[in-house]
Amino acid sequence: MNTSQLPALVLHYIFDPLCGWCYAAAPLVKAAREVPGIAVQWHAGGMLTGAHTRTITADWRDKVMPSDQRIAEMTGQPFGDAYLNGLLNDIGAPLDSEPPTTALLAAEALAGKGLEMLAAEQKAHYVEGRRISEPAVLRELAAGIGLDSAAYDAAYAEQSGAATQKHIAESREWLGMVQGQGFPTLALEFDHPEQAGQRAVQRIEIGEWLGDVDGWKQQLAAWAEQIAELNQQPAGDTDTSGDPSCGPDGCELPAR
Repeated sequence: MNTSQLPALVLHYIFDPLCGWCYAAAPLVKAAREVPGIAVQWHAGGMLTGAHTRTITADWRDKVMPSDQRIAEMTGQPFGDAYLNGLLNDIGAPLDSEPPTTALLAAEALAGKGLEMLAAEQKAHYVEGRRISEPAVLRELAAGIGLDSAAYDAAYAEQSGAATQKHIAESREWLGMVQGQGFPTLALEFDHPEQAGQRAVQRIEIGEWLGDVDGWKQQLAAWAEQIAELNQQPAGDTDTSGDPSCGPDGCELPAR
């Protein structure tokens, strides 16, 4: 991968707007954007699209509530009464990831606010109990993050259909490339320590940091510092004790 124009460290976030564990990871993604030297690039993977779209049923409620409770206990992420006792009892409410993904692409195209739109969608779904698969709700959320309604409508129309499906397909390619098993999957991309001008990508297991935002930020900052130091080594420097280890499965990040 030759991406010399990218920042030294890129955090790739592969997710779905209707994924509960992605909501669990939201504080980590927000924190990563605050760490100097790290850029966040997002990829919405279309968990509930096409033949996999759903509606809320009693079985769905029974399936997600234990996970939601565990997420709340682990991370402190809020689940509102309007969601727990409202939306989850709204039998027949659509669960389709494509419209909220289109809205993310529209917000990103208009103002670079894809992640802000994602945060608004997650709050609307998990706290306010709103139907984020409905375009009218998404339009209100877009206005809430400061997007002009007319401009948003045009961008949403442009990003609908083929553009959204292309993004989802590319996101799934990323998921496969980093050997992710589902959503969320996070991976760090950095300059390859052994191949000049090339980039390496390493998947991160984030479980230990769920609920530990400060520890996560410290770890990201340490990785960013280590990568920056490696990038500053003069050509021919043979001290590779702190280098990532590279092999057929990719490059491991520097030791913690």
